[in-house]
Amino acid sequence: MSIPSGAPVAVPRVPEAIHRRRWAILTVLMFSLLIVVLDNSILNVAVKTIASPAPTGIGATQSELEWAINSYTLVFAGLLFTAGLLGDRIGRKKVLLFGILVFGIGSALAALSSSPGELITWRALMGFGAAFVMPATLAVLMNVFERDEQPKAIGIWAGSVGLGIAIGPITGGLLLEHFWWGSIFLVNVPVVIVALVAMAILVPDSRDPKPGKVDPLGVVLSIVGLVLLVYGIIRGGELADFTDTTVLVSTIGGLVVLAGFVWHEKRSSHPAIDISYFKKPAFSAAVAAIALVFFALMGVTFFSAFYLQSVRGYSALESGLLIVPLAAAQMIFAPRARLVVDRFGARAVCTVGMLLVAGGLAAFGLFDAGTPVWVMCLVFFVQGTGMAHIMPPVTVAVMQALPREKAGSGSAINNTFRQVGGALGVAVLGSVLSTVYRGDIEGHLSGVPAGARDVAGESIEATLGVAAKLGPAGKPLVAAANDAFIGAMHVTALSSAAVALIGAVVVGLFLPGRLPVHVDGATARGGAGDEPVLEGKAAGR
Repeated sequence: MSIPSGAPVAVPRVPEAIHRRRWAILTVLMFSLLIVVLDNSILNVAVKTIASPAPTGIGATQSELEWAINSYTLVFAGLLFTAGLLGDRIGRKKVLLFGILVFGIGSALAALSSSPGELITWRALMGFGAAFVMPATLAVLMNVFERDEQPKAIGIWAGSVGLGIAIGPITGGLLLEHFWWGSIFLVNVPVVIVALVAMAILVPDSRDPKPGKVDPLGVVLSIVGLVLLVYGIIRGGELADFTDTTVLVSTIGGLVVLAGFVWHEKRSSHPAIDISYFKKPAFSAAVAAIALVFFALMGVTFFSAFYLQSVRGYSALESGLLIVPLAAAQMIFAPRARLVVDRFGARAVCTVGMLLVAGGLAAFGLFDAGTPVWVMCLVFFVQGTGMAHIMPPVTVAVMQALPREKAGSGSAINNTFRQVGGALGVAVLGSVLSTVYRGDIEGHLSGVPAGARDVAGESIEATLGVAAKLGPAGKPLVAAANDAFIGAMHVTALSSAAVALIGAVVVGLFLPGRLPVHVDGATARGGAGDEPVLEGKAAGR
């Protein structure tokens, strides 16, 4: 079939040697992303074990458990933006290899922790490495796929998150049944080794061909602002008091520094990020949706482990298996979300997705100590289905709004909003859970010795621990603890659902609807921005 003269001819922007093995490269990127997601999902089912006294665990308190999770989040969120910029400047493959290596070292050290303080420290090191992994995987993806295939690739990339969610709890449960708690971190080491070898062989390097001058002030402001903000959020959740002086100083200080960052970037001749992208309603709505959905879900993820294990009495493995429907839904629907978006538009698809998430969260408000297993599985599946129809479209909206050579920055923005939203979810919703639980359980602690009364009111695990020491006399306290936790969970779940409904309003108002279909040469194997610089043997040189 001849091409009419004068017809536009698509010009490939990805070298043919890279384009031919793009799916193998995507597999390696998913493998790299998997270890980061796997670690967090494993930890969610292990919190009860780690909270147990030695030798079963290390006797971590509720606060220490939150910091084991949040030290990772604090470092991860604080460095994401900077890691994305470094990838654009010095090469995404280089920062990806560096990040995975550091993550592996941190995992090995975390496995050998002998105290909660050591675990928190090494989790922070893991967060440092993960900050270089997450944005680099998505940035490399944007540079090995042409624009028309990017939505499909991003859907598969997002589906790998579901795979991690599925494998993590099951793997964690199996490891905890047969080995000591540190094995949940040690399992990362062989995965890291395989990922390093595969990336070194397959993944091409890419960078911004015209990175411009370095913006050191912008970089410093972004790190300081994000760290202060996330620390304030975490501290507020830990204290269950967001009016505390340390919380207000850190949070307000972080917001002021970030405002200074925006002011500086708007006036800089060589900004780290072009703030004007946020003037686009679709771009801003997409990043807001990412933050809101993770705010709603992360808090629920944290307390669901205690509901399943402490209230329902399931083992870590059984708890992991119950979360499989959520992961399975993401794996099934995320790679196909682009087809639904093509037919109905991003606005309709993401709005319905947000409503499904809100419905799933609200269902937790109806759970009790005897809710059938099939009902829980159905709710998790609905939540996963909603997530699968939110994350790929909004990620595509963020990434395709920026030129291809700025893929690292775009990925960093995407993941920064996700992490800040998730940290807010754990802190705020964890604070709600703790406050309501403490208020309900205090009236049942009259028979507890004075020295143990304050400890018993901290969390359901602390209450159950005190009840166990009381022997038969502690049975009424166990029943009271379960009732108090379920009541607190209902309040927290409904709060989460309200946040997801806000997200539905945001995407319903500002995301674009169905785009008109047109065919021209630019739609085939074309992309935004300048041609990326692909380096080394992988570029076919």
